[in-house]
Amino acid sequence: MIKEDDSIKGPIFVVGNSRSGTTMMGHILRNHPMIFTLHHELHFFEQLCASADYNRVLSFEESVKLASRLLCINHDSYWTQGDPARFSEEAKAIIRSIQDRSTTPVVIFEQFLMYVALKNGKPIPCDQTPCYILYIADILKLYPDSRVINMIRDPRPVLLSQKNKWKRRWMGYKNFPLKESIRTKINYHPITISMLWKASVQAVSRFVDHPRVLVVRFEDILTDSETEVRRICDFLGVDFYKEMLDIPQGGSSLKKFTANKGIDSSRVEAWRQGGLNPTEIYLCQKITGTIMEKYGYEPVSTKVNPLTLLWYLFSLPLKLVMSFILNLKRMKSIPEAIRRRLL
Repeated sequence: MIKEDDSIKGPIFVVGNSRSGTTMMGHILRNHPMIFTLHHELHFFEQLCASADYNRVLSFEESVKLASRLLCINHDSYWTQGDPARFSEEAKAIIRSIQDRSTTPVVIFEQFLMYVALKNGKPIPCDQTPCYILYIADILKLYPDSRVINMIRDPRPVLLSQKNKWKRRWMGYKNFPLKESIRTKINYHPITISMLWKASVQAVSRFVDHPRVLVVRFEDILTDSETEVRRICDFLGVDFYKEMLDIPQGGSSLKKFTANKGIDSSRVEAWRQGGLNPTEIYLCQKITGTIMEKYGYEPVSTKVNPLTLLWYLFSLPLKLVMSFILNLKRMKSIPEAIRRRLL
């Protein structure tokens, strides 16, 4: 049994580079009788709240608006959210339950997380939003009782998954908006995706020994699932349940969730079966380099096509400008978003 002093008392945040297994981890934790993983990525940090807003006290109307938006995202998803006003009465109840603290965005977010978890009969909420990896320091400071699980995956399958992500709308994900498919298609470039992987792994490097941060390799979950999930439970201070491994299979860029249950170990080396050209692999390995090898991902020999390499180099500036324009509305503070990714 877990000692009471070691058990988690605050929210769990599952973070990591996009396409690194955060969704899978969310499903594993949701199968625990004490943990409720929210239905969708919330994108509270960066897209709903910038760091300059953390301590700003909101009016009752502003507070209700934020809580309504969070309820709407959790119900509909960030990409397909409808009118948040339909959740206003429920949002008012959340805000009124904040008694001894100021109604800052940070407090409202925590109250919302606890409310949704308890509404679903569990005491511990879990938000699995990958981009929070850039906000680990903020999370640890703002929520002293929280724990962070950071997912890391080989950058080459991450690159392949990002390359194929735009096709999801035509692979059974009807709620994946057309504009999101276009944005994802334009966002893809082997250099930028590899640089973002490197930035996200570097962002968590100073927290690898932090007592409230656990680094988990995606591949270890697939190859030795029970041992790794037991380690995660020890970190959270909760008991292990065999049912935690009984998760839906699928959810990748080109494979929707199926009726099959369990952890699919065949996904470990799937990227080697094709989908990336040799130049993409070369660029990925060149950029991620020693960091990739540090986590046990061995490089492979590739033969670069000079013309393909020139195309990627010359197309990079245009891709960056187009991606920046398409992502403007997703950033509450543009300077902060750029700073966290580049610095």
